[in-house]
Amino acid sequence: SPPVVGLIKFDVLGIRNLAILGNAIQIVKNTRRVEIDLHKIPIDGGTDEGAKKTFEMLSRGETMGTFQLNGGGMTKFLKELKPTRIEDIMAMVALYRPGPMAVIPEYIARKNNPKLIKFLDPRMEKFLDMSYGLIVYQDDLLFCALDLAGYTWEEADKFRKAVGKKIPEEMAAQREKFETGIVNNGQSKQFAEKLWKLFEPFQSYGFNKAHAASYGMVAYYTSYMKANFAVEYMTALLSAESSDSIKVSQAVHECRRMGIEVLVPDINESELDFAIKNSAIRFGFSAIKNVGKVAIDIILEARKSGPFLTFMDFVNRVDSRKVNKRVLESLIKVGA
Repeated sequence: SPPVVGLIKFDVLGIRNLAILGNAIQIVKNTRRVEIDLHKIPIDGGTDEGAKKTFEMLSRGETMGTFQLNGGGMTKFLKELKPTRIEDIMAMVALYRPGPMAVIPEYIARKNNPKLIKFLDPRMEKFLDMSYGLIVYQDDLLFCALDLAGYTWEEADKFRKAVGKKIPEEMAAQREKFETGIVNNGQSKQFAEKLWKLFEPFQSYGFNKAHAASYGMVAYYTSYMKANFAVEYMTALLSAESSDSIKVSQAVHECRRMGIEVLVPDINESELDFAIKNSAIRFGFSAIKNVGKVAIDIILEARKSGPFLTFMDFVNRVDSRKVNKRVLESLIKVGA
């Protein structure tokens, strides 16, 4: 047989929210002289005020601009759930998929009323205790196979592949093996069939726990920054979305709802990106249509020698080939 190479597959995702987080942290450092280490921020809403503010914000449905948690459906569920711990965020990230979405109301009910928590089999408590006895992650299927159906780890991995590939013949063979294992390990065939029914939605859409945890942490980080460093986070968000006028409009509306003033563009005040000016957010040049990077660089360079005093002073100090009529008209129309 050929030698085993032993490679690990990595799924590397580019997520804009990581850039927003990095920019927000840098803005906090520049404006407040505060160093934020995301890996050290508190996640216990019961003991830390910052974490408590974060979960309270999510419970009110103020999710605009957060990773994975915005949008009407998710926001509605969060308001009903009233999350108080990081595991709630991770579970919602995993459950808010077309397959397992039907489980969300029961998760919310059990979160709000612990008396409803039950386990189909006592052996399931050790791996379903944090999800209130409900199957939420792909990993839960594997532990059912291991602890209830007597699978070895190698057999459980083959089971995982069969579920992931959704090949009918493989799934039929796995179902028979699984149900036989369940019966041989002390449960009824009816129990095995009921458990398999719970597995079916995850054959298309289940998240593994590590993926849900990673997404859940980034979702929490964005929420924490918005709840505790609102002006800085919204400044970073607006800068990241500056090329999308609809998203900029939504973010500006959210700022106003939060009581954050957003100032119009100003030829003497605006920077390339959105920037904080006296606890308000000043519109960035990059969000103005028809004003390109070259024109912005020329304006900022000319401004280094002092503010523009009049319209003619401005025109005389910038290169009219780059800061042309079209650029001037756009700056005039936005009130810069």
